[in-house]
This record gives sequence, structure tokens and C-alpha cells, in this order.
Amino acid sequence: MSVTGSSSGHPQFIASTGNRSLSNAPLIENPDSDQIVVPDRTSWKNLFAYVGPGFLVSIAYIDPGNFETDLQSGAQYKYELLWIILVASCAALLIQTMAANLGVVTGMHLAEHCRAEYSRLPNFILWVIAEIAIVACDIPEVIGTAFALNMLFNIPVWIGVLLTGLSTLVLLALQQYGVRKLEFFIALLVFTIAGCFMAELGYAKPVAKEVVTGLFVPKLNGNGATGLAISLLGAMVMPHNLFLHSALVLSRKIPRSVRGIKEACRFYMIESAFALAVAFLINISVISVSGAVCHSSNLSAEDQKSCEDLDLNKASFLLRNVLGKWSSKLFAIALLASGQSSTITGTYAGQYVMQGFLDLRLKSWIRNLLTRCLAIVPSLIVALIGGSAGAGELIIIASMILSFELPFALIPLLKFTSSKIKMGEHVNSITISAVTWIIGSLIMGINIYYLMTSFVKLLLHAHIRIVAKVFLGILGFSGVALYIGGIAYLVFRKNKKTTHVLTLRTLEDQQMGNTEGDVSMYSLPREDIVSMQLPQKRSPAEFD
Repeated sequence: MSVTGSSSGHPQFIASTGNRSLSNAPLIENPDSDQIVVPDRTSWKNLFAYVGPGFLVSIAYIDPGNFETDLQSGAQYKYELLWIILVASCAALLIQTMAANLGVVTGMHLAEHCRAEYSRLPNFILWVIAEIAIVACDIPEVIGTAFALNMLFNIPVWIGVLLTGLSTLVLLALQQYGVRKLEFFIALLVFTIAGCFMAELGYAKPVAKEVVTGLFVPKLNGNGATGLAISLLGAMVMPHNLFLHSALVLSRKIPRSVRGIKEACRFYMIESAFALAVAFLINISVISVSGAVCHSSNLSAEDQKSCEDLDLNKASFLLRNVLGKWSSKLFAIALLASGQSSTITGTYAGQYVMQGFLDLRLKSWIRNLLTRCLAIVPSLIVALIGGSAGAGELIIIASMILSFELPFALIPLLKFTSSKIKMGEHVNSITISAVTWIIGSLIMGINIYYLMTSFVKLLLHAHIRIVAKVFLGILGFSGVALYIGGIAYLVFRKNKKTTHVLTLRTLEDQQMGNTEGDVSMYSLPREDIVSMQLPQKRSPAEFD
């Protein structure tokens, strides 16, 4: 193991020795890290030991990117796109449960499975796509936090963009108090956001019958609605969340018996369902508030104009004028809490993606700084040139990018969790596999349809020469062909790598595992995963 240290003696990055068979060994031996141990007993009280990862993951479903797309869908189509939120939330619960099951059953997270399963080139491409997804997710967080600071303290948006680079480092310092306290802090932020928007909903008073109709009667009127539907899907089911959830569950020390694994899978599903239900209600509240306000009969001409091109910053003024001063402040507090908490989970996801795909890990503050800089540059440029309206458009574009990239995380997850050589007896049932493949196919179909139709319209309406149109057409359709080809490769390639299922059926199995000392099979929780969430407190001599 090679360690490059700072003057303080803490390692700046840690790389493995390159032995892929031992890639699951702890990157830092850390016996003092906070381990959450699940009692080896049959009791519903065990659920409390599993609470945490679901709330960290749910943050991605209520980040500023979600708020932006929710506001626009409500302003433009009132409650017509609520069914997208319902479908996406149900799909998210199923997909996130599968991600958690993959980690619980195999002791490896999704990025590690990809590195073990695919050759170097596909693995590298998947890593690049995952990193782009993390940066695309960070852009709405940067802009959303900047908007919140502008609403609360009248700080210019471009200065707020710069300040987001420092504010997240302060929150990352909370890690020193332990992963459990950090999880509770994130859960507190989630309920803060929920409380703010429930209060907003009380002010707006949308018609309940229309909201229920929007939830259960699917409608997509026009290409604009299709684009917003893709943005809503991209903002709801994010690629990096699949890597994140499959890794976060490895921080628990669970009984490695058939009963223990099944109980862990069941309780993680319950915990995720509760967290995602809160996120679902928040998204429904945002769309309902936006739809009720922007389609109100007593709106002024100025407010009607704001609703035509609604973004996070305009929404604050709209809510303040229509619902009162405190409503605007509540929205700003919720937006600030959302942006800051999303950053922490994005940093963790980046750590797990880099460690899983490359067997390389950066310290959390370096990883955060790297991702944040990549997100700040386009956000700052757009904020300076296009103002708040341009920044709002960038959020929508980032959400669409996430939707287009989702298949490259979702397909490996579906393939791995449906494979008996990886999951053993915990493999997905035929029904679950069929439903998830239908969901994945619909997402991919909508993405390809939107790419093709939007590109053709762009070519037809572009005021350029025929030669340039032909060249751009060849270039564009070649890109779509590569996109489809990459998806087809992941779908039709057979799994080859067998994963040992971490079930110790008998006392004899447990004793054999202890004597063999197989770290990848029998050492849980994964201390390299725990150490990514906690600062290292060991002396420099211990790294020699």
C-alpha cells in the first residue's frame, strides 16, 4: 500500500497495491471507527440500527434540481405531471432496494462489481460517465445554495456560487462526530425541508381533486412536457445514488446468516420506503404549490410573466408576493438545507465511485473541492452571463444529463442483482426482474425518443448551410448510435465474475471463515467504507 501524506501526517490519497483479488481489503485499518452493530436477534427493534442510509440517499430526491423541475412543471402544466413523480418514486424505491441488497448480500458495492466484471476500457468509460453524473448533480446544488443565500441575505448569485465552495467544507467537518450523528443531522434537514413545504402547501391550498387526478391520470401534452418529464426522471432517479446506496449499507455489521441477510434486506427496504415517502410528499408539495399559485385567477400581470419562465430565484419572489413574506423565507431555508445536505452525499458518492472503479481514494475535502470546482466553473460563467434565468436553465440541462446517464448505472445493477452467480439465493425474483427491466426500458426509450426528435427539430430549424446540416446530422446520429451501442453492450453481455455470497450458514462455516481470514468475504462492516465517512485519527507512524 502506498500512502502520500500531508505535513499533518494524514494521507491525501490512498491506492491499492493493484491486486484485484484483494481489492475489498480495508484501505485503512481503523478499529476505532464508529461501527453500527446489529444485534443477532429477531426483533423489530433492529430496524433502528438500519435507519440512516435511506435518508442520506433520499436527499438526492429533494435537491435543488428537483425543486427547479418541480416548479417549472407546476407552473407550465399545473398538476398534469404529478404522475411522473408517483411512477418515479415507486421505481426509485424498487431500484434503491436492489442497490442496498447488492451491498448487503455480496459485501461489495456497485462500482466494485463493475470493476470486477468489466474489462479496463468499459470500466474506465463507466467511471467517466459516473463522474460526469456526480458533477451534473452538483451543479443544481451550487446554484440552489447561491439562490438561497440571495433570498436570505441579498448576496449576488455569482458571489453565492463562490461561497458554496467554502460552506460545504464546513459541513464536512461534522464527520468528526461520527457517521451516526451525521445521518441524524441529514434526517433533520430532510424533515426541515418537509416542514417548510408543508407550510407552503397550507398557504397555497391546491384543489385536492385536481391533485389526485394529476397523480393517477397520465398526460404528456407536447414536446415540452416530454422534456420536463425527462428532467423530472433525471432529478428523481439519479445514477450516483445507486453507487451511494450500495456502499452505505456496508457500514453496518449485520449477522451473516440467511436470516440476518434477509432481515437486513427487509429493514433497509422499510427504511428506504419511509425516507422516499417523505421525499415524495415534498416533491408533490412543490408542484402543487407552483401549480396552485401560477394558475390562480387573481395573479397580477407581473406574477403571470414570472410564471411563464419560473426558476428557483423567481419562485421566491412569487411566493413572497402571493403567499406572504414568511413563505419566501421558508422556501429559502428549505433550499439552503437541500443544497448543503446534497453536497455531503455527493461527496460520498464520488469517494465510492473513485474507490470502486479505480481502487483509488481521495480525502473527503479534496474530493469535495475537486467536484465542487468542476461544478462551480460552468455555474459561475452562466450566472455572470445569463443571470438567475440562465442558472435555472443550467439546472434543467443538468437534470436531463442525469436521465441520459442513468442506464449506465441502472443496467449493471439490474444484471448483477438478477444474476445467481452473484446473489445466490437472494437473486431477484422473476417478477421483480421483469418490472425493473420494463422500467429501465421505458426510461431508455423516452431518452432515445427525446434525443432523436429534439436533434431533428434542431437541424430542421437551424439557419445554416446544407453542408453544415449534413455534417452535424452525421455527427449527431453517430453519437446516438454510440449511446444505443453502449446500452446494448451492457444489456447483452453475460456476467462472468462469480461473487461469493456472504452467508455463513453454520457455526462450522463461521469458524472456517475466521481461520481462512478471507477479508473480502467475512470482514464486515467494511472499514474502508466506514473510514470514508469519518476522519482518520491515527498517528503517522501507523501508516508505515
